[in-house]
Amino acid sequence: ISLASSCQIYLSLVRFISAELTRGYFLEHNEAKYTERRERVYTCLRIPRELEKLMFFGFFLCLDAFLYVFTLLPLRVLLALIRLLTLPCCGLSGSRLLQPAQVCDILKGFIMIICYSMMHYVDYSMMYHLIRGQSVIKLYIIYNMLEVADRLFSSFGQDILDALYWTATEPKEKKRAHIGVIPHFFMAVLYVFLHAILIMVQATTLNVAFNSHNKSLLTIMMSNNFVEIKGSVFKKFEKNNLFQMSNSDIKERFTNYVLLLIVCLRNMEQFSWNPDHLWVLFPDVCMVIASEIAVDVVKHAFITKFNDITADVYSEYRASLAFDLVSSRQKNAYTDYSDSVSRRMGFIPLPLALLLIRVVTSSVKVQGSLSCVCVLLFYLGMTTLKVLNSIVLLGRSCLYVKEANMEEKLFQSPPTATPGRASSKSNRSRDAADEASSTSITSQPVHRVENPAPTLPTSNSDQFLTTPDETEEKDITQDGSELKHRAPKKDLLEIDRFTICGNRID
Repeated sequence: ISLASSCQIYLSLVRFISAELTRGYFLEHNEAKYTERRERVYTCLRIPRELEKLMFFGFFLCLDAFLYVFTLLPLRVLLALIRLLTLPCCGLSGSRLLQPAQVCDILKGFIMIICYSMMHYVDYSMMYHLIRGQSVIKLYIIYNMLEVADRLFSSFGQDILDALYWTATEPKEKKRAHIGVIPHFFMAVLYVFLHAILIMVQATTLNVAFNSHNKSLLTIMMSNNFVEIKGSVFKKFEKNNLFQMSNSDIKERFTNYVLLLIVCLRNMEQFSWNPDHLWVLFPDVCMVIASEIAVDVVKHAFITKFNDITADVYSEYRASLAFDLVSSRQKNAYTDYSDSVSRRMGFIPLPLALLLIRVVTSSVKVQGSLSCVCVLLFYLGMTTLKVLNSIVLLGRSCLYVKEANMEEKLFQSPPTATPGRASSKSNRSRDAADEASSTSITSQPVHRVENPAPTLPTSNSDQFLTTPDETEEKDITQDGSELKHRAPKKDLLEIDRFTICGNRID
């Protein structure tokens, strides 16, 4: 009996081993699952290419707005001042002394001049040695605090500038509901000056990291970028949230390039513009840029993977940025292109341009007629670069808008009135009806009542550029004359850098 049971156990073991060695399975029985996994791999492989295409386009958008401050803005301010001085002699031919765009240009010019004169009282060398005397950990904490402060300044700063522009150009027949142009102007000057000081401290901290002997501070600051991956990839992201993050990454990358340029200029000045020292800085510069690109690629790859977002979404983002550029060239444009970039990406060029002017003027000494000629040639070169960059960007933007089927939105007029808080219920309902009849292409999100029977033809681009989120669908119920509704779905054209989408602003 024991022998028979042993043989039976042995045969069972042999059959089990044989079954394990010869067992088969068919992947096509779950074809949809494995096809989805393969597509996720292909999406991750496409992310670097699509992301860098968006970053490349966004970089030149920021460059165009940045060069505008150095090249065309001084000329526009000069033309506005000439008009202001010559019109009283020739007589006023119209109701306006200056056009609203000219008023805004003059305000920008005066802000830059006043802040530049104030920057002369800031000693860069004393700030450098003060920061250099701190410990590594303290500098690391300071640099993180400066990054947070920069985002907060950018968020509130554009509101300050927009409030100044609207206060200075608001039609006079309207009831005054502001504190005056002069207080708004002083607030704008204070903001630009403080933001420029903050960016100067950032550049000084980065300069100290470059000049440290063991490069420990630079390594810690670079590792801070990888901490960003931990705080991003494991959280839920919708398409609008990812659009905000992409705009933030574009702005951050361009700002870092300008900070690296400032660091190189300061170091080259200390070494009497010796070109050999530039090759000493070159490896560290490449290391910082490479780490920034690697972090962005890994972060976006895993965010799209965990949230089932396709790589084609970056083409939509690029089309939205292109739409801002093309719409700013229309006859019915309601904002300057540089201000549109500021709202969309959180990139405000005035403080950064002010700091760069301060560093260049303190590092490069202009003496003699030959130096003046070189400065003039450099200005003409920057103007040529700005014009060529604008032409290429405008051509590519028209192509992207056409590919996204967004041409008809270019001919929609912006809203002419916004209902105020102090207006009556009848005025609010009438203004809401007026806003519902004309769709806005503004970059700031506004709550509006949609007309169930639209007067304008719709296209696939509305569905193409809207995140399908059931929690954000509008639910309009009318009780007498009061309208109650939930938050509307956000169109990508209405999402700026600081719009709250879902649970996150990043």
